[in-house]
Amino acid sequence: MRTTINLDDRLLSEAQRLTGVKERTALIHEGLRALIERESARRLAKLGGSEPQLHYVP
Repeated sequence: MRTTINLDDRLLSEAQRLTGVKERTALIHEGLRALIERESARRLAKLGGSEPQLHYVP
């Protein structure tokens, strides 16, 4: 999907410097994957202890 977005030049430069990813599309994809991973982990952590009747499955 093509879309037009306004990016903060400083954020973009810092992300490129830290990751070594120079191509903007790849950098945005990587950022979205990281955001999804972080939020999925946060939601999973919130579920901790919410089902005390569950048994451990080895």
